[in-house]
Amino acid sequence: MWASCCAACACDACRTVVSGISRRSARIAYCGLFALSLVVSWILREVAAPLMEKIPWINHFHQTPDREWFETDAVLRVSLGNFLFFTILAIFMIGVKNQKDPRDSLHHGGWMMKIICWCILVILMFFLPNGIISFYEATSKFGSGLFLLVQVVLLLDFIHGWNEKWVGYDEQFWYMALLVVSLFCYVATFSFSGLLFYLFAPSGHDCGLNTFFIVMTLILVFVFAIITLHPSVNGSILPSSVISVYCMYLCYSGLASEPRDYECNGLHRHSKAVSTSSLAIGLLTTVLSVVYSAVRAGSSTTLLSPPNSPRAGSGKPLLPLDKADEEHEEKEKSKPVTYSYSFFHLIFSLASMYSAMLLTGWSTSVGESGKLVDVGWPSVWVRIVTGWATAALFIWSLVAPIIFPDREF
Repeated sequence: MWASCCAACACDACRTVVSGISRRSARIAYCGLFALSLVVSWILREVAAPLMEKIPWINHFHQTPDREWFETDAVLRVSLGNFLFFTILAIFMIGVKNQKDPRDSLHHGGWMMKIICWCILVILMFFLPNGIISFYEATSKFGSGLFLLVQVVLLLDFIHGWNEKWVGYDEQFWYMALLVVSLFCYVATFSFSGLLFYLFAPSGHDCGLNTFFIVMTLILVFVFAIITLHPSVNGSILPSSVISVYCMYLCYSGLASEPRDYECNGLHRHSKAVSTSSLAIGLLTTVLSVVYSAVRAGSSTTLLSPPNSPRAGSGKPLLPLDKADEEHEEKEKSKPVTYSYSFFHLIFSLASMYSAMLLTGWSTSVGESGKLVDVGWPSVWVRIVTGWATAALFIWSLVAPIIFPDREF
């Protein structure tokens, strides 16, 4: 009796929440569903291993693998279900150009059906053979690289847009603001580099690799400034300074991902134990970072706006301020869509791969890093290479207009 009442109340609550998702809040709803997938991955990573050891088509080995193998497998299976869900939507939304397309309503509505389909897909992934999961794991490393590349492109687009906006005011105050922000970023960059030398290149240890990473990043910082200030480029120092801080942060992020028992990782030199609270904080930081990147990509006016469409960043809030906005939906159906639905879902597909790699340490086993999130040598190299890719794309954005003056960049 009580159980049926509770179930009915829960269903009514779900229906109320789902029906409350409007056109403007749809992207936030997708964000919430993606965040839910990460939470489910973490929970199964912690509790599902004993159950998975008893599933014959998963544990068909002559000798049962370590517990960490099953934890990694659980994360990958949830990630694969999430990846398929968003990939199917991405394929289905190809070619949506205006709001009269019936698929526009599916993109913004039908949430009860979509949530059920998502749950079914995730559950079905636990019935797949291990070979498919291994193939998905290998593919995820390439997909994660693409997701990081999209992050870099979005960052460059944001920085150049920021600089153009302030320069466009053509007032002394904004020029001074550009100078102050640029100087602050450079001071932060060089202060950060000193901290990296202190933490990751301690005296008395052979830390040549860490020293190379830090020095290489500093060299790139000087290269940014030299190219930006060259008369042929005639660029602004603001993008150069912001990219310098970001590259130094990526260098720190990579070095901080080194195994805790590595002698050159001074960040964890005095502590190898991992508390539940620190693990929860680390996962929360990871979730927020990935979700922000996906939503930022999904709101981009450069990557996602189809030709001849209104800019996605039109200043309208994502959430409706009142229900009166719904009365105008019928009048707006003939308008073109404000961003590419297909590419929006593709971003979440790549983010699903990226989050799986973070939670599994970018390898088939998390045994190297214990139960840490985003720790291990693969994670180190991914961060470092991402920093170098960021530098290469930024330099290209400066020199490309000179090399190809007849093209727009």
